[in-house]
Amino acid sequence: MSGWARRVLPALGLLLLLATASAPIRQYVAPEIVRLAYEIEGRDIVYSWGGGHADDPGPSRGTCLGYKGKINPCPAADTEGLDCSGFTRWVYALAHGADVLGPGNTNDHVRRMYRVSDPRPGDLVYFGKITKKRIKTHHVGIFLGGGKMMNAPETGSVVRIDEISSKKGFAGYYRY
Repeated sequence: MSGWARRVLPALGLLLLLATASAPIRQYVAPEIVRLAYEIEGRDIVYSWGGGHADDPGPSRGTCLGYKGKINPCPAADTEGLDCSGFTRWVYALAHGADVLGPGNTNDHVRRMYRVSDPRPGDLVYFGKITKKRIKTHHVGIFLGGGKMMNAPETGSVVRIDEISSKKGFAGYYRY
């Protein structure tokens, strides 16, 4: 080995070691996200506007603040369940072992994600308007593949599987 190679190769090796040691390690959890979504769907958890946004992820009483649903008077404050972002928050918290999306709504959650053009099961599918300057979403579901998503769609329903095309305002696929 030449003198140059003896001096440069150890430095290069150390540089690579430092670079990879400091890089964030993201565990691939997409299959776990899908498995958990199906498990939760089997529990027939009802939709509740604002449900799933207590301090800890999971079903909780909803709120009537901002409610514009079809059922009146608003049943959310007396209903323990999940809304769409509460559902995705809970599934992601279970899969990642931490509340990675946090207690906010779909607008807050999409800010923690990055857009993908090659969706994989477990990614989130958002509806609304998302631009560089403005985020105004109104729904989110977990992409299952084949044009389907698991979601908590509306008051009077339970967590279920729907066609992505059945919801208006497709905004894109996002990955954590």
